[in-house]
Amino acid sequence: MSRATATILAACIGAVLLAPLACVLAVSLAAPADGIPPFAWGLHPGNYATLADPYYVSAFLQSLRVAGVAAGLCLLLGYPMALAIARAPARRRSLLLTLVILPFWTGFLLRMTAWIGILRDGGWLDTALAAAGLPPAHLLYTPAAMYVGITYAYLPFMVLPLYARLSRRDPAVEEAAADLGAPPWRVFLSVTLPLSLPGVWAGLVLVFIPAMGEYVVPELLGGPGAQTMGRVLWSTFFAEQDWPTAAALSVALLLVLVLPAAIWQHRQGARP
Repeated sequence: MSRATATILAACIGAVLLAPLACVLAVSLAAPADGIPPFAWGLHPGNYATLADPYYVSAFLQSLRVAGVAAGLCLLLGYPMALAIARAPARRRSLLLTLVILPFWTGFLLRMTAWIGILRDGGWLDTALAAAGLPPAHLLYTPAAMYVGITYAYLPFMVLPLYARLSRRDPAVEEAAADLGAPPWRVFLSVTLPLSLPGVWAGLVLVFIPAMGEYVVPELLGGPGAQTMGRVLWSTFFAEQDWPTAAALSVALLLVLVLPAAIWQHRQGARP
């Protein structure tokens, strides 16, 4: 890469990525004020002290729990899917991968609205339960509905890196373990799973990071009790017009999310 190309690339990264982050950091140090915009430039680190308020701490812990559970559910559902696609005949893999990413071809809001129709009282789920002689589920506006929506939304982010890793495995290694007398579960735990761990870590990071700041799914499916960081940020920024505190929340959330990404990057670098 020539020096001119590297300079242009660095300038683009600075303009597209670093400049907005620097602006958010500057706003996080400003003071709230009446006007447009609703802040005054300055150095007011007290905005970060307000993040210790139990309201914000509770929202952060709830987002942490939601992101962790969503990442775990995506792993439990996505791993068998990715393994099945990797073991499928080569002529069918493209079709199966297309089915995985097919939801991305539809608007995100439209897909979440469809889940409202499925989970609402008297919706498709309750109709199916009634046909089976079971009571209604009453899932809409509950934590279960929120987890369903987030898992559905981010499941492809788990399947794709897992498939990319599992498709590169050598089936002869699994066959050799089976020939030596290892039962299928031992082959999976001793051979398949260790070989796929880079894909597992990549999928967990790709799901956990956006789920931490998710706003749409908790707003539409979670009900008033789902006070996650995404909803708190929206309320602080738009409803309360407290841009400095909202910016401080964003910076703090960014620092927290950098940690799992850094751990994953370290593991990738340490991998032989």
